Amino acid sequence: MKAGKSILSAAGLALCLAERVKRRILMVIYRPLFASYGRNFWFDPAGDYSFANIYVGDDVFLGVRPSLSATRSKIVIGNKVMFGPEVTIRGGNHRTDLVGRFMGDVTEAEKRLEDDLGAVIEDDVWIGTRAVIVHGVTIGRGAIVGAGAVVTKSVPPYAIVGGVPAKVMRFRWDVETVLRHEAFLYPAEQRLERGILERWQKERVMLATQRTKP
Repeated sequence: MKAGKSILSAAGLALCLAERVKRRILMVIYRPLFASYGRNFWFDPAGDYSFANIYVGDDVFLGVRPSLSATRSKIVIGNKVMFGPEVTIRGGNHRTDLVGRFMGDVTEAEKRLEDDLGAVIEDDVWIGTRAVIVHGVTIGRGAIVGAGAVVTKSVPPYAIVGGVPAKVMRFRWDVETVLRHEAFLYPAEQRLERGILERWQKERVMLATQRTKP
């Protein structure tokens, strides 16, 4: 009996290792399909990607089975970004305003600029399991998006957001701590200004959406 269990355990371990090797090989094969990517970029090859419209920085982990899609716009992901499982990012939308036309019959060529705004995930962001990011949204650096959140407006840097639609729940630190944190990590010309941080923390609201830079 013990011998049988040992054989089954060994077989299970072998299958697990084989699956990991397969994923690693597929990741190496698929990685060049992205528009650009940096060092230490990890993603699940079983996820859904539009590849040619996705730009990725250094030290990025896209989690298990994400869905990242853009057709006429970009999805831009910065450095030091972590995704939980099954995160969805949509860089565009269907056009739904045409009278006398089925929505599914409207072609990509008939879309307007405002139908495909793209999405930006800045540096040092953590996006939780099954969060949904829609087009036009920027997730500010240092932000955390809670599991299951639906983000329809841009997220201020260092905010923690959650809910449907997502709202600012709180900030990771007060302004003084954010400034000290940034002094460790960013050169002076890249650090956020005190006045802007104070306004965001006072208002505690999501920000306006905008189109990604072409």
